[in-house]
Amino acid sequence: MTLLLQLSAGRGPGECRLAVAGLCDALVREAGEAGLVATVLETVPGKPGLLSALLRLDGQEVDAGEIDLWARSWEGTVQWTCPSPLRPGHGRKNWFVSVARVTPPRIEDLGVREADLHWETFRASGAGGQHVNTTDSAVRLRHRPSGLTVTCDTERSQHRNRALALARLGLALRARAENGVRTGMRERWALTVAVADRGGSAVRAYAGPGFARIR
Repeated sequence: MTLLLQLSAGRGPGECRLAVAGLCDALVREAGEAGLVATVLETVPGKPGLLSALLRLDGQEVDAGEIDLWARSWEGTVQWTCPSPLRPGHGRKNWFVSVARVTPPRIEDLGVREADLHWETFRASGAGGQHVNTTDSAVRLRHRPSGLTVTCDTERSQHRNRALALARLGLALRARAENGVRTGMRERWALTVAVADRGGSAVRAYAGPGFARIR
């Protein structure tokens, strides 16, 4: 079973972008401790930290229900408590990140016409083993009306790369609709999710520069 999770700073300040970077590392670490593998597929750099990060969660030897339950323990708002590394003496110490599951959609779920999608396949390069490097498993997807293009070559299977490409296109289209005139990577990936209630609604809480889990 494979799940996709996205961490986003939303419209939060620079400290929230630092939190995305730190929590991304914490998620990878804790997944390993739970017998899972969390792989960072995409990150959008912020100044500082990350605007967002997209991770794949796998567990070949873990029951699908357990993977789902573990993923749900991250979904929602995650709190990081730490004095601001950017603004010494600043009174605020609590920073928030949104974590959401990304489900590969069907084409009809995106509200686009299949005729408007242009698919290309090509041979993946880099890490991934002989299979990846000798088959046309990578895909490039272009949405003609918007001009948005996504490329996926992280999966060994072309089918899984196509599913991931649709998921990323869905995020890109949603970001374009919500952000209006924003352009480039920020437009494509910065989800304008209202980073939830500042307080007790956080599903997880971490503290300090080492991102130690406290709840």
